[in-house]
Amino acid sequence: MQKTALFVFNGDPMCFIHVLLNGLDMHERGDEVALVLEGSSTALIPELEKEAHPLHALWRKALDAEIVAGACRACCSKMKALQAAEKAGLSLLDDMAGHPSMTAFRDGGYTLLTF
Repeated sequence: MQKTALFVFNGDPMCFIHVLLNGLDMHERGDEVALVLEGSSTALIPELEKEAHPLHALWRKALDAEIVAGACRACCSKMKALQAAEKAGLSLLDDMAGHPSMTAFRDGGYTLLTF
């Protein structure tokens, strides 16, 4: 079993769909996946939570599969998505000066991929 952390910084939905698809594919093949929202991708959270959003079903599938490790607390705050992240039940990751630590994931045996 592989352990992969997908750090997504890019807020473009066309990038984010590939993160969701690949994360779910890895999970369905038996890998351990940790999807981490960083940077401008955190601004997608309020939109992804809307049922009418084209990526909503994939987002819900990723949440239900428990592959979303969380979102950057500092970036959620900056992108005005903190309340939406909390409402969605996301863990707010802030172990490195308010941001998620890649080193913590690496030290946990994860291969890091950034988008």
